[in-house]
Amino acid sequence: MAATLSLEPAGRSCWDEPLSIAVRGLVPEQPVTLRSALRDEKGALFRAHARYRADAGGELDLARAPALGGSFSGLEPMGLLWAMEPDRPFYRLIKRDVQTPFVVELEVLDGHEPDGGRLLARVVHERHFMAPGVRRVPVREGRVRATLFLPPGKGQFPGIIDLYGSIGGLCEHRASLLAGHGFAVLALAYFRFEDLPENLSDMHLEYFEEALALMLRHPQVKGPNIGLIGISKGGDLCLSMAAFLKDNITATVLINACVANTLVPLYYKDLFVPELGCDQTKSKSGFMDLRDMWNNPLEEPNHRSLIPLEKAQGPFLFLVGMDDHNWKSDVYARIACEHLQAHGKDRPQIIYYPETGHCIEPPYFPPPIATVLSVVGEAIFYGGEPRAQSRAQLDAWQRIQTFFQKYLNGEKPAGHSKL
Repeated sequence: MAATLSLEPAGRSCWDEPLSIAVRGLVPEQPVTLRSALRDEKGALFRAHARYRADAGGELDLARAPALGGSFSGLEPMGLLWAMEPDRPFYRLIKRDVQTPFVVELEVLDGHEPDGGRLLARVVHERHFMAPGVRRVPVREGRVRATLFLPPGKGQFPGIIDLYGSIGGLCEHRASLLAGHGFAVLALAYFRFEDLPENLSDMHLEYFEEALALMLRHPQVKGPNIGLIGISKGGDLCLSMAAFLKDNITATVLINACVANTLVPLYYKDLFVPELGCDQTKSKSGFMDLRDMWNNPLEEPNHRSLIPLEKAQGPFLFLVGMDDHNWKSDVYARIACEHLQAHGKDRPQIIYYPETGHCIEPPYFPPPIATVLSVVGEAIFYGGEPRAQSRAQLDAWQRIQTFFQKYLNGEKPAGHSKL
């Protein structure tokens, strides 16, 4: 009896959807190695492998069988995805074209040699970033450069603006996946895209105000409340939007964000917020470890860069990697909490994730421990331990949906549309 490798869902699934992986037709107690591989749009190869042993019936179910070693060990049903590593140093898996899937190749090899065993079975599986019926609408209106993702159907949907950090460009993968859960999400670029500035320079909040107005007048966005989600530099921009464009922003998710304006000055009408200063001599050798480089935003004269969170009307959800080496996200979340309570505001929700670094992405993305950041041209150490961060990403993804459903339309989280 030939070995067969089966996946459920079969053939295709959404990237944030779990897979059931099983092998049948093996010899009882047979040692095997499972391998996974995918290439991104730039041709970079990501791979993982793990050693297993079939049960007494010649079957192997990754939901019940622990890996015996390899890229990971223990009971990790999705380890063959989140444990993938690139074939080039300091490289991060990012989905650049969400209209096409990542094609994942899975193989079963006889024995415990990842490169030497006889091939027993092989399947190819497509991991999509747009659930069935999700619509992708490029936005080039006024100065706004963005992409709007709309869920299936003709109704109105809770609206979210999604901002990434200093990697620049237009990052669509989080927005497209969230649209599959019932949200209208605007992935908004603010530099290094089309005719936007090539490099981070003075930030003018009027640009983000224009994007907010665009969402509020869209016929399929359920007003008058809009949510924000941002990571890293995108996080402090979301804080500034919530504080200064506050009337329609009622829920803000901050992923490893600073409570001060960072990197470049911020302007809005007659307002000026300087960037938080830093001491680059405090960055550590080897990888650029930026955690201790930033000045204390509570001390003079750095307090001028603090964002007045008390002016925001909606609740905050801080998602914090305790091993973030980009900056002190845990300290900043505590500052936000103390600041809001000192002004008589509700305590923000803060979720601390141990052994988790800076880049908390949607589920099953391999956590980048370090990557070359174009803004500085060097490898930045992000921190984190892959297994712990993979679990943090799964938990954070559900919390994000629950938070927005609660504060944007008062419903429980929507499930996936099946592919």
